[in-house]
Amino acid sequence: MMISQLFVLSQRGDNIVFRDYRAEVPKGSTETFFRKVKFWKEDGNAEAPPIFNVDGVNYFHVKVVGLYFVATTRVNVSPSLVLELLQRIARVIKDYLGVLNEDSFRKNFLLVYELLDEVIDFGYVQTTSTEVLKSYVFNEPILIAPARLQPIDPAAIFTQGAKRMPGTAVTKSVLANDPGGRRREEIFVDIIEKISVTFSSNGYILTSEIDGTIQMKSYLSGNPEIRLALNEDLNIGRGGGGVSVYDYRSSSGSGVILDDCNFHESVRLDSFDSDRTLSLVPPDGEFPVMNYRMTQEFRPPFHVNTLIEEAGRLKAEVIIKIRAEFPSDIIANTIAVQMPLPNYTCRASFELEHDAVGQKTDFKESSKMLEWSLKKIVGGAEHTLRAKLTFSQEFHGNITKEAGPVSMTFTIPMYNVSKLQVKYLQIAKKSSSYNPYRWVRYVTQANSYVARI
Repeated sequence: MMISQLFVLSQRGDNIVFRDYRAEVPKGSTETFFRKVKFWKEDGNAEAPPIFNVDGVNYFHVKVVGLYFVATTRVNVSPSLVLELLQRIARVIKDYLGVLNEDSFRKNFLLVYELLDEVIDFGYVQTTSTEVLKSYVFNEPILIAPARLQPIDPAAIFTQGAKRMPGTAVTKSVLANDPGGRRREEIFVDIIEKISVTFSSNGYILTSEIDGTIQMKSYLSGNPEIRLALNEDLNIGRGGGGVSVYDYRSSSGSGVILDDCNFHESVRLDSFDSDRTLSLVPPDGEFPVMNYRMTQEFRPPFHVNTLIEEAGRLKAEVIIKIRAEFPSDIIANTIAVQMPLPNYTCRASFELEHDAVGQKTDFKESSKMLEWSLKKIVGGAEHTLRAKLTFSQEFHGNITKEAGPVSMTFTIPMYNVSKLQVKYLQIAKKSSSYNPYRWVRYVTQANSYVARI
């Protein structure tokens, strides 16, 4: 695989980092890319695809925390390989800088360029391993003080009421020490699940799936061996149909059932079949210990009911109800609900509950989209939105066929629907006084959460 250029742009189009490896692409490629992305109107899509061609130059891009990571080339290369490379470059830079934003880039130009020169040589990829790069990179990171971080930092998803999980794994460099010069011995394990659910118009579940990953980030000196124990009733590979690569099924057929999974190359499965324990020596940086997929029935965290009915000659009313199906000590945050409305909708007025706090509504006339955002929802709570629609012309037939479906995004810290758990995290002791900090965190996010009308 060969690329010609690699650059990083801000949301405003400012050129933060630029490397031209082969001098094959015009210098104005950054401006060409940003104008194309900003004013994309082709095929009726509002957003540019991750890959497009302009004047014989292929542009590949991913957007990570508001920054555009872009690669260009004139040759025919594997698109998925280039997109994976961009994601890995972003992850490597984050491992070294601690936090990924425009400010950290500008304060660490030397380190970022040193990393890029080691990752790519004359357009050819050399390595994207954080651990391997530590042997060749000598600049120290200039860390961004926590006060300078944006309030929407990803660490916030692990903050819930009075319970606060330390977010240092999100903002800590693999090279960083504590202020006293000592390295804080700690390890973070995050179980992150992205769920996809489709509800029928009657509220029944049509499809449901969980894509999960166990992420680990280690700050342990000496790379000690780690044992990670999962549920004893964990079964991998569903009975009947296809069998997964790791077909460890118990005779009971109960418990947590994963359809399939894969493990990081450093994981040893010697005792996984007997006691569901993973053994590994963690490399530097953040890495996925295990990826898994699950289609076993589970209780969705939210139930969505939508009703739309005529309210006059050129009017209609929409009622959306959201009910949280998780325990009351759990709090979901950054909830956003969207619903496409008929093309002839010209106005929408909203009515929220009288005690609604932290809720916003909007009608995007250009895209005919109803939007409802909630700052947080406590488990067991129910919220309702009423929207009165005004049409520019009379509608004919069933209005429900021209509206919807309702889609929803959310984040639920310290909660996972699969019930997969880390039972214990054991670290090989160097001495009797060696007792590093261990942090295990859970988070559930919506991947595709859709309710038909």
